[in-house]
Amino acid sequence: MLDAIFERFVKQSPVSVMVRGLMERVFNAEQLDSLFENHARSQYTRELLFSSIVDLMSLVVCGIYPSVNAAYRAKASQLNVSRTAVYDKLNGIELDVSAALLRETAASMTDVMQFLGGSPSKLLAPYQLRIIDGNCLAATDHRLEALKPYAAKALPGKSLVVLDPDLRMAIDVFLCEDGHPL
Repeated sequence: MLDAIFERFVKQSPVSVMVRGLMERVFNAEQLDSLFENHARSQYTRELLFSSIVDLMSLVVCGIYPSVNAAYRAKASQLNVSRTAVYDKLNGIELDVSAALLRETAASMTDVMQFLGGSPSKLLAPYQLRIIDGNCLAATDHRLEALKPYAAKALPGKSLVVLDPDLRMAIDVFLCEDGHPL
């Protein structure tokens, strides 16, 4: 029965099937959990796996659910942890883990692109061109209006992102936790 359903999707919407396969390869749960174990210094895994957090966030990023809370409600029985545990895990993800996630995802995507023969022509062959962009919020920049009533306001961070224009993909990121040190 499932073969017939899958075959229908392949015939009527092959792009969505390919994207799903790509997402499953690049965001493989075992690889994500290994990445977390290799790069996390203070955070640890008890019941909630890093791969579960990535899966939950992908539902929000892809627009399937409007918020982390909505995605949590939909997957609460599968996660089998409290909402507080989810937010604590999200709030505690270390910068090294986030940077490694981007680097390793970009490497996996590059491998897939090269396998499929989708490498675009070089802009300045034979040179490797990189574009660096980032953010640094000045002290005069205001925080989000919605966060003003709370004592524990989110501080803006700094980031420097490395883009490979030939791949049209961010390949590295350098993060700084607080844009305005206390």
